Amino acid sequence: MKTFYSILANSLAATLTNTFVWFAVTFWAYLETKSVIATSVMAGIYFATVALSGFFLGSIVDRYKKKTSMTISGIATLILYILALLTYVLTPEADFKNPGSIGLWVLIVLCLLGALVGNIRAIAISTVVTILIEEDERDKANGLVGTVNGVSFLVASIFSGLVIGFLGMTWMLALAVGLTIAVLLHLFTIHIPEKEIVQTGSHLESIDIKGTIAVVGLVPGLFGLIFFNTFNNFLGGVFMSLMDAYGLSLVSVQAWGILWGVLSLGFIVGGLVVAKKGLGKKPLRTLFVANIIMWTICIFFTIQASIILLGIGMFIYLCLIPVVEATEQTILQKVIPHERQGRVFGFAQSIEQAASPITAFMIGPMAKFVFIPFMTTGAGVDLIGSWFGTGTARGLALLFTVTGILGLIVTLIAMRSKAYHQLSQIYKKPEPAFTEADAIQAEGEI
Repeated sequence: MKTFYSILANSLAATLTNTFVWFAVTFWAYLETKSVIATSVMAGIYFATVALSGFFLGSIVDRYKKKTSMTISGIATLILYILALLTYVLTPEADFKNPGSIGLWVLIVLCLLGALVGNIRAIAISTVVTILIEEDERDKANGLVGTVNGVSFLVASIFSGLVIGFLGMTWMLALAVGLTIAVLLHLFTIHIPEKEIVQTGSHLESIDIKGTIAVVGLVPGLFGLIFFNTFNNFLGGVFMSLMDAYGLSLVSVQAWGILWGVLSLGFIVGGLVVAKKGLGKKPLRTLFVANIIMWTICIFFTIQASIILLGIGMFIYLCLIPVVEATEQTILQKVIPHERQGRVFGFAQSIEQAASPITAFMIGPMAKFVFIPFMTTGAGVDLIGSWFGTGTARGLALLFTVTGILGLIVTLIAMRSKAYHQLSQIYKKPEPAFTEADAIQAEGEI
């Protein structure tokens, strides 16, 4: 546990640094260019790159020892942040005012890649839990990992704006370089006990997408779990796209920023509850119960134009996110052999994260051309306007409600599916669902 806590602290510092950099660069880019298009393109590129990179980063985690993978992540991040700092210092300040400036986008891409390479840690730490923690305690350890992510998000969201506002980009990038060096130096003092050979099979030098798909297919119901979470992320993209617009229709931008800082505590609370109580003997059932609660909240938290109702609903929703994430991690750690976990975690990340940016690009036009007109001048005014309310904000609210209804229906259907019952039975077995020999045979059949 001492080694695990050291890794957890190291990952907290690294994740905080990378989240801090990306938030700060986003704020800075908008302040410099005053371009919403620039920041929306940044968000789209970021989420798309995260989705596409999971396959590659997962292969790195399996190919090398976990500490080596984390060290590679730290060194690559350090180099990219140093290049970003040099780019900022050497580029004329006037170039950053132009959304089409090459210098601006070189800086943005360097910071993006620096933060992105840090995702190796997110995959590696899930496999480290398998190495260091006994099976019956892994759900609690995963809860602590969720708490670390919540703390990183909370602190980064607060201090990124303050640093950009009071110190500027030069100090922000210098601080990122310094923190990354400190993380690397601390990592060198940690020893993770693991086997010398950390990857086996025929795909030692490739990203191994086909082999990973074959391995996932060896676990009955596992594809169902991944696609279920993908669908949830698809619907969750609605919140990423429209929550700020809806919240700002109720309160000022200052109040909304403060409220988000408070709501972010939900990540921490949810992670700590899992770390204390665990996920129970049936984590897959816990996953579905959490989703039922989340989607029910989505149906009702915008039913009236109330910031109190919205705040309470969002806080509970954010508390449940670490539960959902810890559940998937715990199940994968149980049913997948350790030698394959990096690739499977990376595969799941790529598939599941791909959904949010797709929704983000689709949902804006849907809101503008369907739901907002429906609740301003359309049939919705007469049908439900008398009690639901009318106007642009109520159009967005109706979209949240419809999203919640769809999510709840899909969750209830999934609970009755064959995949759910198959995976539940597989999880009860004391050993992983297959051996490394089975995985190699599956690869050979492709």
